[in-house]
Amino acid sequence: MDHARHPEQPYAGLTAAERSGYLDRIALPDPGAPSPEALARLQLAHLRTVPFENLSIHLGEPVVLDPRALLAKVVTRRRGGFCYELNGAFAELLTSLGYRVSLLAGRVYDGERPGPPFDHLALRVDLDEPWLVDVGFGRFSRHPLRLDERGEQHDAHGTFTIAPVGGHGDLDVLMNGEPQYRLGLRPYERDDFRPTCWWQTTSPDSHFTRSTTCSMLTADGGRVTLSGNRLITTTPAGERTESTLTDDEALAAYHTHFGIRLDRLPAPPGSPLAS
Repeated sequence: MDHARHPEQPYAGLTAAERSGYLDRIALPDPGAPSPEALARLQLAHLRTVPFENLSIHLGEPVVLDPRALLAKVVTRRRGGFCYELNGAFAELLTSLGYRVSLLAGRVYDGERPGPPFDHLALRVDLDEPWLVDVGFGRFSRHPLRLDERGEQHDAHGTFTIAPVGGHGDLDVLMNGEPQYRLGLRPYERDDFRPTCWWQTTSPDSHFTRSTTCSMLTADGGRVTLSGNRLITTTPAGERTESTLTDDEALAAYHTHFGIRLDRLPAPPGSPLAS
C-alpha cells in the first residue's frame, strides 16, 4: 500500500456540504436560483451573523486569503474578518450558488482623499444588471446597490449614491452625501489584494493595527460594537449607549454578542496585554 503523502487537491469551489454549512452559518435556508431578491437576502443574512472584526491581527493569527482558510475561519471557527476576508469568503458562497462574481478594488476615503489602491475589496455581481455587494465595510448598505444607477438609492442605513469621478471610469460610493470609497471597475484576482492586505495587518500606519474592533448588525436593525473594552450599542433610531467592560466582561461580550469564543483578549502591539 502506498503511504506516501499526496499533495492537497486544487481548490475547485465549495462542495455541496460546504455550501450547506455556510448557509447554516448565516442562518439562511437555501435561497434558490440567483435573483436580486435572493442576493439581498444573502447579504442581509451575512451582515447579521458574521461580524466585521480585526481580532486576528491582535491575537497573533495569520490573515490568509486562500479560499479554504477563509471558509475555515468564517464557517468552521465561526469568526468574522475585515473586507478581504468577508467579501472574499462571501464571493465563494455566491459563486457556488450560481452568481457571476468579480472582485473589485476600492480606495477608502480618509477625510477628503481616497486611500491607496487595493485599500478595500468589494464585489460586483452580475444578474440582469450589475450590483455592488459589500459585507466587509462595517456600517454600510444593508442591501446590494445598483452599480449602474446614478440617482439616489435609499436603504435602511441611509441614502447611497454612486457617482463617476475622473476620466478613468472610477466611481465614488457615497452614503448620505459623504464619500465612503472610490471603486474601480476592473476585475482583479484574489492574489492582487495580498500585498495591501499584508500592509494593513502589519504596518503601524494602518488603522487596523492600532486598535481592535468587532462590530455587527443586530436582528432589529441596530448595531453592536466592541472596541477594546468599550461596548457600544446603537438602536435602529440611532440612540447610542456606551459602557466600559472589565476584561472578563469583554471576553463574555465577544461570545454573547458575536458568538466568538476567546481564551484571551486581543490587544494592539505594544500594549501590556500583548506582551
